[in-house]
Amino acid sequence: MRFFLMIFAWLVLGLCFLVNKGECLIPKSLLKDIHSVNKGGPYIGVVVPNGFEMNPLLQSSSFVVNRKHPYLDISGRRFRVGTLKNQRVIIVMTGLSMLNAGITTQLLLSMFNVKGVVHYGIAGNANVELEIGDVVIPKFWAHTGLWSWQRYGQGPESELPLESNGDYTRNVGYLKFSDYNNDTSIDNLLNNVWYQPEEVFPIRTTPETRQHVFWVPVDKHYFKLSKKLEGMELEECINATTCLPRTPKVARVERGVSANMFIDNEAYRTFLSSKFNATPIDMESAAVALICYQQNIPFLAIRALSDLAGGGSAISNEASIFAPLAAQNAVAVLIKFVQLLSS
Repeated sequence: MRFFLMIFAWLVLGLCFLVNKGECLIPKSLLKDIHSVNKGGPYIGVVVPNGFEMNPLLQSSSFVVNRKHPYLDISGRRFRVGTLKNQRVIIVMTGLSMLNAGITTQLLLSMFNVKGVVHYGIAGNANVELEIGDVVIPKFWAHTGLWSWQRYGQGPESELPLESNGDYTRNVGYLKFSDYNNDTSIDNLLNNVWYQPEEVFPIRTTPETRQHVFWVPVDKHYFKLSKKLEGMELEECINATTCLPRTPKVARVERGVSANMFIDNEAYRTFLSSKFNATPIDMESAAVALICYQQNIPFLAIRALSDLAGGGSAISNEASIFAPLAAQNAVAVLIKFVQLLSS
């Protein structure tokens, strides 16, 4: 199915050669370069949020740049072409947020011959059993920033607006703000926010036939393969005087969550842990997962824990200190995983 979709896409793009350059959304020279790159595929797409997370990978001796096409610039994104541990890869930086991550991932899958996507970066940690520097690989991802905000005076038994139409649901659960008042006997006018599943349109269904998904699974084969990453040796020191309390480890976990929020709040961290059994908290992974889910592309996310999202510890909330170390550990695990894919 994906083969025929790619053929159709190239037929459509090929029409650009029949019109004047000014009438074509994609310049002819860029189309030729995309076609040339795709002939060398298929590729593993490596999606990364920010430059400080990407640079350790680009500087690694494991990454070898494609000499003919080191990169292609499309819609403000730079798609870097090369090999990583003998696996053909295209590396792209998304920028911050769910929107940027979704747009970039869709561009990657629409323009290039990609057989799988691996996303990596740093994240906050909501799991009290893990520590800064650990690298986690969740089995499921959810977007926890899509809400139905209930009016004051209504409660869990009150139907949400448009719920009967199938637009919103109370199945996932809610956050009640008065549970977090200093005086819990006082109600809170902010009332409740109900978490909502994403509306999705998978390519294998009839167009505009909507479906809903909250927990997006990663690829079963990728997740099974990632078990071989447990036991990896990771960095624990930034310098001679600044080290973590123990050697970091790789752990497969059940769930990760994403939203357009940087979480540095202990109460909300505890809520995400108790309500959703979440470990990593970030701003991009669920968006990448949702795009890959809709496009039927294998996906896995690797996130190194850079801070405790407001949780209590002598080294909590020190993302500015430990983010570089976490990024380096995320890259090390990524490289090892890509090597496993090659073998």
